[in-house]
Amino acid sequence: MATIKDIAKKAGVSIATVSRVLNYDSTLSVSDETKKRIFEVAEELDYKKKTAARKQESGKIALVHWYSEKEELDDLYYMSIRLGVENRCQEQGIQVVRCFQDNYEDLKQEELQGLIAIGKFSDQQVTELQSVCQNIVFVDSSPDEEQFDSVVIDFERATEKVLQYFLDKGHEQIGYIGGREVFKDQTSMIEDPRERAFKHYLAEKELLNESYMYTGIFSVDAGYSLMKKAIQECGDKLPTAFFAGNDSLAIGALRALLEAGIAVPERVNIIGVNDVSVSKYVFPALSTVKVYTELMGETAVDTLLERIEGRNTAKKIFIATKLMIRNSSF
Repeated sequence: MATIKDIAKKAGVSIATVSRVLNYDSTLSVSDETKKRIFEVAEELDYKKKTAARKQESGKIALVHWYSEKEELDDLYYMSIRLGVENRCQEQGIQVVRCFQDNYEDLKQEELQGLIAIGKFSDQQVTELQSVCQNIVFVDSSPDEEQFDSVVIDFERATEKVLQYFLDKGHEQIGYIGGREVFKDQTSMIEDPRERAFKHYLAEKELLNESYMYTGIFSVDAGYSLMKKAIQECGDKLPTAFFAGNDSLAIGALRALLEAGIAVPERVNIIGVNDVSVSKYVFPALSTVKVYTELMGETAVDTLLERIEGRNTAKKIFIATKLMIRNSSF
């Protein structure tokens, strides 16, 4: 594991700045560009990949993001996938054209062999992407598994891992800090599989208490405000464990608990999802479900190359997850 000193040296900033950025210190005043550089360096140093000989440049693909660059700073999950894509393309000698959100018309001017679309896209957006190029791999969503290749995570299974861990440790009052998303063209709300699995799994065990469920957006600030609300509403009946829909939410929730003087993990356990690099540097170090985001990005590139070379049958690839227990839970 890279140290904060390693990150500071490569990013060209002070150790104190790195520590405060990685802990999402709201009182720190630094530019988004500095934050972006620190987060990218942290992810790159955490990227355990053997260096491969780079091939001579051949071909060009587009990397389409559903997040803006600023939104990426609040949810490093997508940044980590992007780095996996970019590193694999660099190894393969593939030129990458980056496109944020809906600037698809600009892509029609490029001579593209394929697209990798990271995030969640409405039916209308999928049709627009098809007008740019027919070879498309979706990462983190699967709009039509009969037609398009996709690389995804089974978030329902990941949720069940966390809940079963809590149950095995004797927790019966379990809370949820989650996020909800909307397609960028505002056509509809996106159902979250973590929230669905949380309700179903605990309901089956007759342990579901929906008053312990709090949802907002997937960001550190939302995790902070949602946990503050839970603390105020629940008082002494605050659940002994919380599952957070991603690490950003969990980090914000940790801050709220510590500010309130609530001991973690002695009074409240918390487990997130994704295991982005930042999770190791917050206090206490975050327990989380490791999502192999770099592998998702690499697999997307390999899958797209198969399409370009002539494969016609669609593939949906699930990447496994692993529960990582650190200091925010027993």
